[in-house]
Amino acid sequence: MSAGEAQAGDALERRLIELETRLAFQEHALAELSEALADARAEGNRNGELVRHLLADLKKVRSELYSEPGDEPPPPHY
Repeated sequence: MSAGEAQAGDALERRLIELETRLAFQEHALAELSEALADARAEGNRNGELVRHLLADLKKVRSELYSEPGDEPPPPHY
């Protein structure tokens, strides 16, 4: 093997190592992003459920506030 071939082989090996390093970094970053997305979706689902419960509670409160006065029993002092 000549000196030129050895240098070309070394350059190719360095390039391969660099590409493998970049790939490993990207795989790690992708895994972190995937986990963050899963966490965000779970939080969105929890928030959606919370909003549904709050709206149901608000509906109950509104129906109690705006119900007909004759529907309620008289106060205890009568």
